[in-house]
Amino acid sequence: MTHIAVLGSLNMDLVTYVARAPQRGETVTGREFRTVPGGKGSNQAIAAARAGATVSMIGAVGNDAFGQRLRDTLEHSGVDTDSLRTVEGPSGTAHIVVDDEGGNAIVVIPGANGTVDHLSPGDEGVIASADALLLQLEIPQAAVVAGAEAARRHGVRTILTPSPAQPLPPELLAATDLLVPNEYEAVVLTDRADPREAAAALLDLVPEVVVTLGAAGCLYLSRGAEPLVVPAPQVTAVDSTGAGDTFAGALAVALGEEKPVREALSWAAAAAAISVQRAGTSAAMPYRPEIEAQYSA
Repeated sequence: MTHIAVLGSLNMDLVTYVARAPQRGETVTGREFRTVPGGKGSNQAIAAARAGATVSMIGAVGNDAFGQRLRDTLEHSGVDTDSLRTVEGPSGTAHIVVDDEGGNAIVVIPGANGTVDHLSPGDEGVIASADALLLQLEIPQAAVVAGAEAARRHGVRTILTPSPAQPLPPELLAATDLLVPNEYEAVVLTDRADPREAAAALLDLVPEVVVTLGAAGCLYLSRGAEPLVVPAPQVTAVDSTGAGDTFAGALAVALGEEKPVREALSWAAAAAAISVQRAGTSAAMPYRPEIEAQYSA
């Protein structure tokens, strides 16, 4: 089995469902509220595990009720939590508003994630044993850089989701093999509104780029190869929260299994398409038989 290491965040998602998100100064009445284990690191770990990989999670939770539930959720999905530490204080939280069109707005409070500013003893060994390292930007950049550089030392593929969007230091870019921004993140990173132009600009910084385009699928560029546009299955979105993480986790598994790039992208798009048809984040992520069925449809 492909072994994926994930270095990143774990949050309890506090999700409110509304007909439309409130504007500044406005109060609206919501339809439903849920607490759902999430965080981009945890989400990608669960997505990869459900897609068929052996997964190790590196990160931190607080010594509160949320922390125990976050750990239990990972373990229930088959993720190894030996490198997940518990620290004093609250776990991370994400406050999410989801509208009737499946769109979302999110405020993240780091909590325990803010303590992950370096690699702990044993973390580099976990990374070295993996086929790929999944990274995001919801923990301090110093740890993300340290993880990427450790992966580079050991010949491990690094897959970075640059979210929340922010400037990326040269040392992180130098250690990144595949960058997976969405359209908004690609614009922020390049100041170019057209996805193709943004992807081309990013290709000057890293060897491979996938820009996710929501319902339109994704755009893949690699140095010395023709661009690929891979469509997404046409489905009705209920909640797009976590779709990008589902895509990234499934893509890491497909690439680890040495699927051809187009097939790997289509397979990951199938996983994301299933997730947006369900409410929640980790709870919406599909298992491998579901992905195979959607991919074959």
